[in-house]
Amino acid sequence: MTNLDANHTAVTSGLAIREKVMGKEHVQRSLEEASDFSRAIQELVTDFAWGRIWTRTGLDLRTRSMLNLAMLTALNRNHELAGHVRGALNNGVTEKEIQEVLIQAMVYCGAPAALESFRVAERAIILYNAENNS
Repeated sequence: MTNLDANHTAVTSGLAIREKVMGKEHVQRSLEEASDFSRAIQELVTDFAWGRIWTRTGLDLRTRSMLNLAMLTALNRNHELAGHVRGALNNGVTEKEIQEVLIQAMVYCGAPAALESFRVAERAIILYNAENNS
């Protein structure tokens, strides 16, 4: 159970967009498994990142997903990268586009970061395809 205020517009829209991009099961699991300690950050991410940023009209979801892949590569945040590869696929980003984003990131982030992102992305794509083609 969470303390998310379902009547709060950013929280409501944040939950909806988070579930659309990351998958309902993933989001529900993240919220349900949050400890007393981590619940606050889950609520803040849902409200602010998903409810106030991802819902802005200036960029479409595909573009936001591709930007996230590049930024997560730059930051070497592989756990988040795997989730956002799945989100990118949910948003209609193709495997070829993911590959191109990671190649572009290599130029600015370095080969070690891009190589690791390719490994993470490939595993995430294989799992995604296995789950969605069965």
